Amino acid sequence: MSPTNSSNLPAVSAHGCVTFLGAGPGDPGLLTLRAVEALASADVLIAEPAVLDVVRAHARAGVDTPQLTVVDEASATAGVPVLRDAANLVMEAARSGRRVVRAVSGDPGLDGSAGDEMLACAAEGIPFEVVPGVATAVGVPAYAGVPLSDTTGADVRFVDARSAGERCWTEVGASDGTVVVSATLETVAAAAGELVAAGRKPDTPMTVTIAGTTTRQRTWNATLGSVAQVLKQAKVLPSPDGHQPVIAVVGERTAAAQRDRLSWFESKPLFGWRVLVPRTKEQAASLSDQLRSYGAVPHEVPTIAVEPPRTPQQMERAVKGLVTGRYEWIAFTSVNAVKAVREKFEEYGLDARAFAGIKVAAVGEQTAAALVEFGVKPDLVPSGEQSAAGLLEDWPPYDPVFDPIDRVFLPRADIATETLVAGLIELGWEVDDVTAYRTVRASPPPADTREAIKGGGFDAVLFTSSSTVRNLVGIAGKPHNVTVIACIGPATAKTAEEHGLRVDVMAPEPSVLKLAEALAEFGAARRDAAVEAGEHVTRPSERRPGARRRRTT
Repeated sequence: MSPTNSSNLPAVSAHGCVTFLGAGPGDPGLLTLRAVEALASADVLIAEPAVLDVVRAHARAGVDTPQLTVVDEASATAGVPVLRDAANLVMEAARSGRRVVRAVSGDPGLDGSAGDEMLACAAEGIPFEVVPGVATAVGVPAYAGVPLSDTTGADVRFVDARSAGERCWTEVGASDGTVVVSATLETVAAAAGELVAAGRKPDTPMTVTIAGTTTRQRTWNATLGSVAQVLKQAKVLPSPDGHQPVIAVVGERTAAAQRDRLSWFESKPLFGWRVLVPRTKEQAASLSDQLRSYGAVPHEVPTIAVEPPRTPQQMERAVKGLVTGRYEWIAFTSVNAVKAVREKFEEYGLDARAFAGIKVAAVGEQTAAALVEFGVKPDLVPSGEQSAAGLLEDWPPYDPVFDPIDRVFLPRADIATETLVAGLIELGWEVDDVTAYRTVRASPPPADTREAIKGGGFDAVLFTSSSTVRNLVGIAGKPHNVTVIACIGPATAKTAEEHGLRVDVMAPEPSVLKLAEALAEFGAARRDAAVEAGEHVTRPSERRPGARRRRTT
């Protein structure tokens, strides 16, 4: 489905149109395809603060995002502000003839304010549509490992503790089905008390989940009678954050023994880990996506900035030589090299067809993927180690009978090693070793990031080259000794050790995805060891000061 397909959008009248959109409970991945399509076509995006970042990522550049304001001071004090100006903003934008997306948490069908706004649109004849979302009361239990129903077809009741009256509590208390309660940390114990008073047994199992479907999610197992004590022992209460919303599920399906087997989300190997990714922003994207799949929270800090060469003439001559038949081979050793050549091609009005008749080599899966995206399929990728040495092992020697041209174009960084050049010359090839781009140290990250790096605020840091080690230490300081250090290969690990860092994880092969996978395996082993020892599973950053390990140099 094309994200810009407008055939499914409501027709725009003189008064515009409105899409009421459910943004789900918090995980950006739970947005529907239809929601993404509507967001891409929006002129105005009016979203609750809790979901603004989730939906804004899919809106087009320049979309108008007026801010909602709190006008109900009583509810603001309670931590659940009522955004009463939303209807006015929606109507004003629609009257001006624009496409409006009104995004709410969970599902709009369960949002009373959204219902009122729909009635207002209907009263003025403004076209509107509803894009359902994953309801918070359904999505959060699923992420907490609590199925709400089974083959017995038992009753499931949903209760909002903020508006539930005595009759509601009496009805759900008399039932033996599953009860899903929307509450806050401060009010969930009172809700449990209402259920006990209405007839539920105090030993009925209960789970309480905060920040559900996000990597900040935490779930506590309790009973109706013990929930207050459990939250107190966990040092969650008393707390100034007691107004945070929670989803509590009451019933036999929430029993701890069952949840231990079904808690798929919080048991991810790197769940909740803050992982520092010191790379250029373009390179960090795929690595960050992989880390998120393991439950981590990646924090990208550029340590290397990529700039054009100081003298572009050599690069310009080499690119023109590609077109005139000067080269038999071109070898790419990084994504940045592909990007540099592609930019020169675009500058001259060329495309992938200019590679016709030229053999192309690539080191690493990311480099090969960048070439394929450009429209070029590499002829040679190392079968073994993904490095310059691995490429040389598979590179054919120059043969004047089969190779009409003896020259190789090697676009690379200004600080690259000479291994590949020397190896190709030894194989009989002439090499045009061209500086395609320069790598320079990036600016220091913000002060709070530097403090987190030095103070143990990160659970792990991934080093993908020796230069990322040197540059991170140079611009931000040395990572704390509780931080897990993961390196992409032996050379990077050696540089880390030279800077006094203990290397905990090393990728089995020089690939950023293999590096993330190795860190995930480390995290899984650490989690399993804690569970086997009967200990609470903690992140490295949660280590007590007395438990710090010494660095080896």
